[in-house]
Amino acid sequence: MRIDVLSIFPKMFAPMRESIMGKVIERGLVDFNVIDFRDFTTNKHHNVDDVIYGGGQGMLLMPQPIFDAMAHVEATAGDRGRVILLDPAGRKFDQHVAEELAQESHLTFIAGHYEGYDERIRSLVTDEISLGDFVLTGGELGAMVVIDATVRLLDEALGDKMSAVDDSFSTGLLEYPQYTRPAEFRGMKVPDVLLSGHHAHIKSWRLKESLRRTYERRPDLLENYQLSAEEQKLLNEIKAESQLNE
Repeated sequence: MRIDVLSIFPKMFAPMRESIMGKVIERGLVDFNVIDFRDFTTNKHHNVDDVIYGGGQGMLLMPQPIFDAMAHVEATAGDRGRVILLDPAGRKFDQHVAEELAQESHLTFIAGHYEGYDERIRSLVTDEISLGDFVLTGGELGAMVVIDATVRLLDEALGDKMSAVDDSFSTGLLEYPQYTRPAEFRGMKVPDVLLSGHHAHIKSWRLKESLRRTYERRPDLLENYQLSAEEQKLLNEIKAESQLNE
């Protein structure tokens, strides 16, 4: 996968060279580039923003530097790829969107700043994405979140393919509790079933606890989740246990 990011603060992306993202870059799984679109300005002061026509607070990013930076991406990569604008009005980002983006071979992100964008910039865009109903200073942090969630789904990114499959939201449910050594720590014990070596019982326990955590913490996820017969039985048990504990 090739990933290009258009930003006027390229140093903000230094963390992307660490952890999993850094490893996939080193291994050649991802070609990651940050383009400072200030380098493409044509005015002598290298401004990328200007006042708003009709009046209003703040400054808007001008179209020219971003259009020319996008032309640079197209010239070096052979295409623009799927162009993503980080914008509060966009489609809300979730695991399903990350899975969709992970199928692409080229992603280009436009990370804006200031009051917003000249509307004509949207003509370059294939997708508008929002992290949620809040406002950030710029699109850089949003772009990093989307990139991280997407890249970890690539084949060989995590080493073990099942690591991403078992993650919260990948199955539609929250992930079950997990434990490591020691078996007892400060009076808190690992559930006996996980020490039993009985794989069928462990699988059933994990499914039930995944359902329990989803039911207790994110019941909204169950509204559109198609329960199997086994899952419905386990969920009924969880509800009954919850009523007993009230």
